Amino acid sequence: MAVASLSANQGLLGTSFYGGWGSSISGEDYHTLLAKTTVPWQQAKLSRKPIRVQPMMKNVNEGKGLFAPLVVVTRNVVGKKRFNQLRGKAIALHSQVITEFCKSIGADAKQRQGLIRLAKKNGERLGFLA
Repeated sequence: MAVASLSANQGLLGTSFYGGWGSSISGEDYHTLLAKTTVPWQQAKLSRKPIRVQPMMKNVNEGKGLFAPLVVVTRNVVGKKRFNQLRGKAIALHSQVITEFCKSIGADAKQRQGLIRLAKKNGERLGFLA
């Protein structure tokens, strides 16, 4: 009769398996196997592209226009946060006036939007948006 011999690292058919008979699930072989495996979040590659800094949106006409010096002084006296709040309210109020005007003359939404854009361009030229 043939006697089958099994070593500590061979299975029934002579194939080797990972770990020996004496190693447990917390043994050294388990940690070696765990280090070789990767999980999906480890496979994701990080982008090596340099991060571009977004340019700051700045008014092209800053400091230009008839009312620009007055606007700059007011912003420095009142403070930037409060000044932007007041400016936002003034722009919203002016847009409402334009909307009411368009309703009274029967202008459509496209014409109203054109008038609002024209008001913004005029405000830039005069220095209100400095």
